Amino acid sequence: MQYRDLIPDRLGGAFIASHIRILDGGPQPDYVHFHRIRFQAIYCRAGWVRVAYEGQGEPLVMRPGDCVLQPPLIRHRVLESSAGAEVIEIGAPAEHVTMTERRMQLPNGELQPGRDFDGQRFVFHQAASGHWTPWRIDGFQARDTGIGDATAGMAGIRVVRPGPQPSPRSQSHRSEFCFFFVLSGTVRFDVDSRQHDLARDDSITIPDRAPYALAEPSADLLLLEVTLPAELQA
Repeated sequence: MQYRDLIPDRLGGAFIASHIRILDGGPQPDYVHFHRIRFQAIYCRAGWVRVAYEGQGEPLVMRPGDCVLQPPLIRHRVLESSAGAEVIEIGAPAEHVTMTERRMQLPNGELQPGRDFDGQRFVFHQAASGHWTPWRIDGFQARDTGIGDATAGMAGIRVVRPGPQPSPRSQSHRSEFCFFFVLSGTVRFDVDSRQHDLARDDSITIPDRAPYALAEPSADLLLLEVTLPAELQA
């Protein structure tokens, strides 16, 4: 695998975001394990990845646009992937404990829908069945992954695209974490009187209460947005 750190200072160790590429396709040499972590999610950017999760029945296949919430302590294992698969992984805190699980085999077919894992529920959001609704900035649309509900409002993940008349208005929010990754297209972020031109594979983290606006989005712009909390307040 190749890893690219998307938040170089990791906000003092509070968060980590990684762009991961799986170079060789086929079965992956993974093992059943779990993480002692506050928040962790995986977004499939390219290719496909087949993963087994505790209590989720048969293995699932993540394809481009799909997203999973990995609740704390859920046992899981990567089984196989396509060559060149890419995922974006977000976690908090940046440093966390990973434990090997030797008593459980995965997949095992066990299905426990809605199970609670340390206050969170597993989410497998599939892009093909997602719905676009108005985003918090006029003229933009968002496809919500449902992670806000599954974390009781702690965190949210959405894919954002411009609508017919995207607004360049500035806004600011109370937030612990507000992160964007450019999946495709180009856009300019005006943050606290500074301009940042972003293109495919670029990312940006917006500081708490900093005024920002999205300007000159290309027609093919797609942004991955991750926020804590799920719903930002002015």
